[in-house]
Amino acid sequence: MDYFFYPKSVAIFGSFREGAIAREILRNIVEGGFEGKIIPVNPKGGTVEVAGRRFEIRKRLEEEVDVSIVVIPAKLVPGLIRELKGLTKGAVVISAGFSEVGNVDLEEELIKAAKEAGIRIIGPNCAGIFGVHGKFFGSFEVRVNPGGLALISQSGAFGGAALAMGNEENVGFSAFVSYGNAADLDESDFLRYFADDENTKVIALYIEGVKDGRKFFEALKYATSKKPVIILKAGKSESGAKAAQSHTGSLAGSYEIYKAVFKQGNAIEVEEMEELFDAAKAFEMYQSAGSRVAVITNSGGPGVLATDKLEKLGLEIARLSEETVAKLREFLPPQCSTRNPIDLIADADYERYRRTIEVVCQDENVDSLLVICVPPIFIPSEEIARAIIEAKCNKPIIVNFMAGELVKKGVELLNAHGIKNFPTPERAAKALYWLSKRKNQG
Repeated sequence: MDYFFYPKSVAIFGSFREGAIAREILRNIVEGGFEGKIIPVNPKGGTVEVAGRRFEIRKRLEEEVDVSIVVIPAKLVPGLIRELKGLTKGAVVISAGFSEVGNVDLEEELIKAAKEAGIRIIGPNCAGIFGVHGKFFGSFEVRVNPGGLALISQSGAFGGAALAMGNEENVGFSAFVSYGNAADLDESDFLRYFADDENTKVIALYIEGVKDGRKFFEALKYATSKKPVIILKAGKSESGAKAAQSHTGSLAGSYEIYKAVFKQGNAIEVEEMEELFDAAKAFEMYQSAGSRVAVITNSGGPGVLATDKLEKLGLEIARLSEETVAKLREFLPPQCSTRNPIDLIADADYERYRRTIEVVCQDENVDSLLVICVPPIFIPSEEIARAIIEAKCNKPIIVNFMAGELVKKGVELLNAHGIKNFPTPERAAKALYWLSKRKNQG
């Protein structure tokens, strides 16, 4: 499916008047820096100018392209797909008005046309796709920064909100696909594809329901054998399941069955959007982590909150060796706590943080570190960020800098070095929990 996510050429079918979806997708592709050939198509012809580039609108497609994006009235889609035989490998059908509104026959006609033409279909009733490392933004959703997360979303609107939230959370993406009604290609096909995609480090999946349970289970097992898969399932309650069915025409089914499938398939199931990104951030940094955690903080309260959450999640508060405690006492002020959680007190500076991280990291009873910083106004947060970046430690470090403007520069510095911040002690603890689940599966 590289032709979808790393295309060399694209055709866009639709209206290119101001405000039309096809025009916005064209703009996104141009502004996103796509380096391949771009062909707008509309029977009326004419020209269109977006982002400082002028395009001739072709009346029909007469040359081969890797992918076609279709934004025309639903009833015209099957006919267009027949015309594209031999001209395109894949079509992303944005158009709505198929099985999700009860128009099952039209959707069946679309798939029949696609099979006869040898064209794979994403959609219909979808928000499009991104191949971020291919600089291909074939959607009207907000563009994102390159990174390791592939987001597969049954809902276009959820996908759009998730992309915007991912930007706020400093998450980098490898790809995004909104697959709508899944008339042809579905979540299972994308799980397998991204499992083998070298730019994807972690896969996140938002689903309401799947049509082929066995196919999904096999694809999930294959994907999780290669990389972490995070799942957010909607339609868990009876009312939610009914809403999901009317939304994308999917069969939501019993949540208990899905839950069992996720568990047996070694997926990481999360409860809400915020958790989806926290898990993605953790897995973009580390493949897994052991369950024995050392907490290093300059503030007692957040250290206790982190400790409570870790224990509630079933992780261990690491028991530091006597040798480690003795080494810490050599340089820490006497009022610091050298038992886990390690409290460096409010005036902890670069040196105190860096040395503590390095000493604790060498303890064989410690699998991972949770480092908390609530900086006083006289110590810049970037100083502590630098201590974390420069500390010699080969174990997973999860960071919680609090809060807002006070830590903005420190968080930016961490992010520039590939270290993601978790805004609360509880969210940082949960990140370590997900990493430990992956370790246990391994």
